[in-house]
Amino acid sequence: MVEQHIALKRVSTIAPSPDGAWLAVAVQRLDRDGAKYASDIWKVPTDGSDATQLTRGDSKDTAPSFRRDGALAFLSNREPNEVKPDEDADKRTQVWLLPAAGGEPQQLTDEPLGVDSFKFAKKADRLIVLASVLDGVDHDKQRETAKDRDKKGSSARHFRSQPVRHWDHWLHENDNMANTHVIAYSPDGKNRIDLTPDTKREMSVEPEFDVSPAGTQVAVTWQSTGDDRETDTAIALIDVESKDMRIVGAATNSNTESPLYAPDGKTLAVIHMTRSPKVVFRPTLALIDVTSGSMRQIAQEFDAWPHIGDWSADGTRLIVGADVAGHVPVFAVDVATGKVERITHAREGGGHSDLSVLPDGRIAGIRSTFLEPPEAFVVTAKPASPPQTLARLSSFDHPDWVEVENRTAKSTDGVEVQYFVMKPKNAQGRLPTLVWIHGGPIGMTADAWHWRWNPLLAVAQGYAVAQPNPRGSTGFGQPFVQGIWGNVWGDQCYKDLMAVTDAV
Repeated sequence: MVEQHIALKRVSTIAPSPDGAWLAVAVQRLDRDGAKYASDIWKVPTDGSDATQLTRGDSKDTAPSFRRDGALAFLSNREPNEVKPDEDADKRTQVWLLPAAGGEPQQLTDEPLGVDSFKFAKKADRLIVLASVLDGVDHDKQRETAKDRDKKGSSARHFRSQPVRHWDHWLHENDNMANTHVIAYSPDGKNRIDLTPDTKREMSVEPEFDVSPAGTQVAVTWQSTGDDRETDTAIALIDVESKDMRIVGAATNSNTESPLYAPDGKTLAVIHMTRSPKVVFRPTLALIDVTSGSMRQIAQEFDAWPHIGDWSADGTRLIVGADVAGHVPVFAVDVATGKVERITHAREGGGHSDLSVLPDGRIAGIRSTFLEPPEAFVVTAKPASPPQTLARLSSFDHPDWVEVENRTAKSTDGVEVQYFVMKPKNAQGRLPTLVWIHGGPIGMTADAWHWRWNPLLAVAQGYAVAQPNPRGSTGFGQPFVQGIWGNVWGDQCYKDLMAVTDAV
């Protein structure tokens, strides 16, 4: 079962074509030797017809995105198609382009240290990338200098501020280390302009950005140290022509994230939250007026943790996913009134992400459940609509040997605690049982597939798996999240877990 799990193809990101007729889907897979993962781009028609593979090889082709003329771009670490060899090309990614008329992929960018992410303006000839740049080093010396520094190495680490490490790498040993920059190109990968030549640590941890439809402005998350020594984030608005920058959405001990321009370019949708020692943070939807910088929150009665997907074509609604009682449904939010409508039908359950609105109004994205790996889907933008899976690129058959139950248990204070139980179908008697507790600790176990922590692997070995959502879990209202705030780890959340264990 473990080998089968590792060998499954993994749908990661999607991008709808300009006409909405098909989705470009990035799919990760084991390479020919079974030693590492490669990834390809697939063409998945939105009418449900058969998918077609567009790219091949042992490279990592990811993050598809369309240029406004219909050409498909993506990130790849494939070998450059130039005469000069580059032995380290597989260690970094560049933007590549499949012409709309067909043919072989062509390399668009040649950032010395590679491209982290990119976007095209929807209505203009503009390409924006985020890329690492060594401070104080000429552009044509960047690659050589980085290689020399890697050879020399150093065991010494010198830090003057937080954060010092993110996931698997150190952040900036000194002022001469690489920093993330915002870089503008013409859509053919020429006319390179560094829009943030003096940036330091402001985009050091997973920056998010968007490009205005007209290609005249970039909105990017901008990090600083808050009064509580945690990381604050605001939005930097950068004029592409003048490089002028101004900060919007800033507040004390706050985070403003996930910027997304409205179709007319006049408004940014963001997620905003404020930290407090006494009251747990709550992500809410907000709109920023690009001209004035003023921000107003919307749908404040929507007591869920939203994830911004896309704007409707007319700019009147935001399409979002949100954590709700162990599921992540799709919602539409009226930006004028704050009215929230649930799109995906409650009986369908599952987790939905990477949401995009197609020209015909349908919503496309990625969907999964406990028993279904991530796949591309579409759904009509009407309440209580069933999502339609477009292709089974994972090559996984629905397991008929497992059953899933959605239950609740009453905790010590009388509050109902939701939990899932997965077990072998028709199992008799008592089973060895695992209590599978989500991390965070603020987060939620959802009816969705997980590549790293997949309970099916344990169920296949004869275990029952209980997955509780104790106090601190999102999707059950803000008071439920508040239950672990204020340095009370191991109090009510522990009691909730024991209540579920007793019930099981």
